[in-house]
Amino acid sequence: MAELIFLNGPNEGQRVEISGEGIYLGRLPDCAACIEDDAVSGYHAQIKQDESGWEISDLQSANGTMVNDHPVESVLLQNGDTIKLGEVLLQFIAQESAGISAPEAAEPAPVYAPDPADVLVATDEDLALVQAMGQRAELIRREVGKVIVGQYNVVEEILMAMIGGGHALLIGMPGMAKTLMVSTIAKVFNLDFRRVQFTPDLMPSDITGTEILETNRETGDREFRFIRGPLFCNLLLADEINRTPPKTQAALLEAMQEHRVTVGNETYSLGEPFFVLATQNPIEQEGTYPLPEAQLDRFMFNIWVDYPSAEEEEMIVEATTKSIRAKAQAVLTKEEVLQLQEVVRKIPVSRHVIKYATTLVRSTRPGSPEAPDFVKEYISTGAGPRASQVMIMAAKARAVMEGRIHVSCSDIKKAALPVLRHRILTNFAADSEGLTSVHLVMRLLGTVAEPSEKDYPSAPVSVPEKSGKRGKEVKRVNRV
Repeated sequence: MAELIFLNGPNEGQRVEISGEGIYLGRLPDCAACIEDDAVSGYHAQIKQDESGWEISDLQSANGTMVNDHPVESVLLQNGDTIKLGEVLLQFIAQESAGISAPEAAEPAPVYAPDPADVLVATDEDLALVQAMGQRAELIRREVGKVIVGQYNVVEEILMAMIGGGHALLIGMPGMAKTLMVSTIAKVFNLDFRRVQFTPDLMPSDITGTEILETNRETGDREFRFIRGPLFCNLLLADEINRTPPKTQAALLEAMQEHRVTVGNETYSLGEPFFVLATQNPIEQEGTYPLPEAQLDRFMFNIWVDYPSAEEEEMIVEATTKSIRAKAQAVLTKEEVLQLQEVVRKIPVSRHVIKYATTLVRSTRPGSPEAPDFVKEYISTGAGPRASQVMIMAAKARAVMEGRIHVSCSDIKKAALPVLRHRILTNFAADSEGLTSVHLVMRLLGTVAEPSEKDYPSAPVSVPEKSGKRGKEVKRVNRV
């Protein structure tokens, strides 16, 4: 005989016996282990016995089956193994039955310890660069401010995305100086800049490059030579990215994620650093091609470029109608930008901050236990794990920009809106009430509290296990 013990959820402490015929685990009432969790499929998994022992098989569930924190399709269970379906944890307890001995508990999996040679360690030069970055960031803002009036939050978020090694999507009305802002930042960072106006007739080869057939003057042979496209730069401005067909939009995916392009049978690496800053017009949607969710998710930030204030608009008109135009000067070099990106990855982040970021992202998912009631009511699809990753990277970048080597929850809050704005999909109920993802993110920031002491269990959970002898129980540490 064997049994399952619920370790959490509404059925915590409940035991389910497993007979020789096996049992089903799932959300449907006829499952022996009925699990009330929206992330669990109707018939999620099955446990049955064969000559080798007890085997658990995933029944092509929507969210998979985890055994000891590892996804499995089919595996033999060991005494004490932990099974995770959705957010519910169960422990498998095997006992001697029908002449079949329960297999001995497997040794706990070794804790991963990275090779010391692979661990990024900040050098004195890195620390000096971070300490000087507070003044350098102010100088960057000042140089950009020579050309761009106002838009302080927009500039700040662009700098966070670039120093964090990500890409950004700028959305705003026509005439908001989006293109001028990006070209100015390229000058301040001293980057090789290219601008591509995306149009309905733009082909993938127009941005990646193409192979041409030519005659070798030395040998007389005809051969192909690759002509590089505008993607081969440090900063690409994809102007009005939603006006080109999906085939050309998709050509950016490999470049944005892998920093390389493939043409024919050859793959070419892009120069470092490499950023894509794309612009999009929120009006005149007729004849446009909305970006697919997979490509939207590649952008670290979705930045809204709003109208200037009355005072700023007067300053813009005065500055742009003169014969003399201000010019921005370079503040950083490519090498310093690359070093800053490396320093960002070296900055440690406390468990407290990571827990807050992941809790915030998980709270956007309607099926998650962490989700508030308004999320379940108004959101159809929440943010994925990449949102947690880029939120931490953006928070690190903000700390570096301020000359700090520590990250706080306030940095997470600053990065939350541009990170989550395009990763949350609202449903009809939200649309009918005029609620956007921005409203819901701001409400979420006011609802989700920072982790407290109760979120950090002080000791492992112990679960009683029957030893096989009648009336005797022993304590065994749960292997989670």
